Amino acid sequence: MSPTPRFSLSITAGPEAIDELGHVNNAVWVRWIQDVAVAHWCAVATPEQQAAYLWVVTRHEIDYRGNVSVGETVLGETWIPEGPRGARFDRIMRFTGADGRVKVDARTTWALIDRASGRLLRVPAEVTARFVE
Repeated sequence: MSPTPRFSLSITAGPEAIDELGHVNNAVWVRWIQDVAVAHWCAVATPEQQAAYLWVVTRHEIDYRGNVSVGETVLGETWIPEGPRGARFDRIMRFTGADGRVKVDARTTWALIDRASGRLLRVPAEVTARFVE
């Protein structure tokens, strides 16, 4: 499997994603951030890496720039702009609407967990190589 620095996933807002204001709820955007990040991990990490490690979010910084209504589709794009700091690295996330406008920008910090011990683990070079541009 070759490295894929950038990853994208198309998501369509269903009725369950919509709040009382008629657009995607902020909590749903957080779920979509996680969904795109997990899909990226599953698409790029080896089966051995997926079996050995898992990721947890330690921080979200989100800028809401536009609204999305039921039935609208956004393209979620993510990438890792720089190498890890110990067990953690930042992930950039951008959701763009069909109109070409950015709806949400985010920077999230993720920490690597060793599945066997449940402890934080310094990100191995072979994992970093699959994600960093």
